[in-house]
Amino acid sequence: MTKNANFAKVQIIFSLNFPYFLAKRMLFTGNRTFSKLIVRVTIGALALAISAIILSVAILKGFKTEIIEKQRGFFGDIIITKNDLNASYENTPIKLLEQDIKHIKGVPWVREITPFATKAGIMNVKGEVEGVLLKGVDKTYNQQYIKPNIIKGDTLNFGESATTQLLISEYLASRLSLDVGDKFIMYFVQDPIRKRPFSIRGIYTTHSEELDKTYVIGSLDLIRRLNDLDDTDVGAYQIRISNFDSLQVATQQIADLLPIEMNATNIVEQMPDIFNWLNMLDMNDNIIFVLMMLVAIINMVSSLLISILERSAMIGVLKALGYVNTGIRKVFLYGSMYLIGLGLLIGNGIALLLYVFQTQTHFFALDPSTYYIEYVPMQIHWYQVVGLNVAVAVIGLMALFIPAMLISRISPIKTIQFK
Repeated sequence: MTKNANFAKVQIIFSLNFPYFLAKRMLFTGNRTFSKLIVRVTIGALALAISAIILSVAILKGFKTEIIEKQRGFFGDIIITKNDLNASYENTPIKLLEQDIKHIKGVPWVREITPFATKAGIMNVKGEVEGVLLKGVDKTYNQQYIKPNIIKGDTLNFGESATTQLLISEYLASRLSLDVGDKFIMYFVQDPIRKRPFSIRGIYTTHSEELDKTYVIGSLDLIRRLNDLDDTDVGAYQIRISNFDSLQVATQQIADLLPIEMNATNIVEQMPDIFNWLNMLDMNDNIIFVLMMLVAIINMVSSLLISILERSAMIGVLKALGYVNTGIRKVFLYGSMYLIGLGLLIGNGIALLLYVFQTQTHFFALDPSTYYIEYVPMQIHWYQVVGLNVAVAVIGLMALFIPAMLISRISPIKTIQFK
């Protein structure tokens, strides 16, 4: 009667979620010997892996966003120009009809379309000269895109006489010893040569050597007067779209709506070097993910094998009692799931603290002459964090199935007496 009662008791225990129960007892009340250090190393490796992966994704996304936004703010997303072989700094004048502009604004993702023109000039300040390219804009240009780059002064004020106002780069201001409010003369090379007085309205920096050395921003009406253009003539149109991922599709749709003598190109086509470089950075993210996963998997597999070795006598007893290999594997996989969850929790906490610290303080700095930005930017969405955690957890558990199969090769006779 006693034997039958004990056997029935064992059957009841096995019929419950016994693997989970036993795994919890092993984790929280079981006595560990040499596997204690390995478990801690495994948790630390997982925490390091997920925090490194999250931070690398956040840094890459933040870096690409900052660089792209600077280029988009200065040049727009899509530019409409004359379809000719003119390779000079001054575009051939064009004019879009109101109907054409209305059709372009009807294209999905198009947020705004604004005219501009460029003209080469020579700044003459106290005997120092500097060749620049004047980009003329009008009051329809959204200066909120350039305002974050203003380090001194303000944006153009089209309510006053904007034809004498100018925004120059910090590089030019330092080279020519200019400050906000200073006045100087700019010469425009044409026949006949013309000169115009300007005052510094604001000083900006994009940390892009090519832009800061070349461009100054002023009034479109001034260029029209210098080139004897009509009030509706412009050098080009720049278009801003709401979804940068749809840039290629929007460019093609706009090009299809233009008159045959005009052409639409996007910022990626105009600056292939910058965008190719940014795309190459994605490879760094993939390398970090693979390396961190390899480190985490090696530590998880080592921890599981050592746990199996440490509990081999228990495995023999369970097999002698008739418990199946699948159930025993679940015991160790449940334990591994706990370690993975704890490692992910710690790693996410570390990544979150560093993310908040850097976004609030900009403590980690960069060389702007090399990276176009003064600090390490970070940007990531919650669904990306969730996706990375799920990927690490799934890959980790899948990697543990193979070493867990070793449990089926353990002989109960040899392991019950294992010391």
